Amino acid sequence: MKTTRRTIIAAGFATFATPSLLRAQETWPQAGRTLRVICPWPPGAANDALARLTAQRLSDRLGATAVVENRTGGAGLIGTNAVLQAPPDGYTLLASAFNTAVMPLVLRNAKFDPETDLEVMARTAQAPLVMVISGSRPERTLEQVIASARAKPKEWNIAISSLGAASHLATIEFNRRTGLDLDMVTYRGTQPALTDVMAGNIPLLIDNSFALLPSTGDGRVRALGIATRQRSQLAPDVPTMAEAGLPGFEFQSWYGVWAPKGTPAAICERVNTLMQETMRDPAIAERLKSQVLEPVTESIPQTRQFISSEIKRATELLRSVNYQPE
Repeated sequence: MKTTRRTIIAAGFATFATPSLLRAQETWPQAGRTLRVICPWPPGAANDALARLTAQRLSDRLGATAVVENRTGGAGLIGTNAVLQAPPDGYTLLASAFNTAVMPLVLRNAKFDPETDLEVMARTAQAPLVMVISGSRPERTLEQVIASARAKPKEWNIAISSLGAASHLATIEFNRRTGLDLDMVTYRGTQPALTDVMAGNIPLLIDNSFALLPSTGDGRVRALGIATRQRSQLAPDVPTMAEAGLPGFEFQSWYGVWAPKGTPAAICERVNTLMQETMRDPAIAERLKSQVLEPVTESIPQTRQFISSEIKRATELLRSVNYQPE
């Protein structure tokens, strides 16, 4: 009997909730109101490009004015806080990346829970990580690198472009999986790290495909493996890390859209549908490929599950090296 009552009550709530959600979808966005897409990173990077693509599609498909605001600073925290504090009415969105999911693990001042304090709208694109070696090194395969590093560990270390980034996590996992203990040399960004690898000052680097793959053409660095389950269309000649000898080694940077907590589910679903349609557009897919990015099409529940798994893995890896938020 109790089960029946619960079922009736739940059905009653669903009946009352549905019209309000439908009204939110039907009236959003209102004529004359501007949608703000806040990007917590500076113009010019992949995150900014995807924020602008999101704003463009919102404008084109919804007949609304959507603008990108680059609210930079605090390693992404300033822009993220602006969205956390915004009204949950669908007129302020966050276009950010992997960093959003792990920010509280990395930054001491990040006082939010990415799984409960933001509404997921969509994951839009990803950039698999690639491992490269300095062109001055004689080793040609990952197997040779591991053997050499075990035989002469003092000759080997590995660059990290940013603490807490996907590349940092992948490097921790590389040490763990191989049983190596390569010193991790921290840089302020991918470019200075890559510059030192090109110059032969440091032998190895794991980082985003869009940053590293364009640099493999002149021989100053060579790609050892890409951290995807299957070979990527971005670099079909580069073996997966599994093919290179590390099965299950999969890491990526990824990008998505969030909204303030409490934003109506109908609005979140409408943006999700729009972004899935966008990422299935062949012209958009080709445009992303030219930027060494892969489109992603997922439902909101799929993205929630994915983000939860990313946070769990990041927590375990950072804890394994006793990483302390800065």
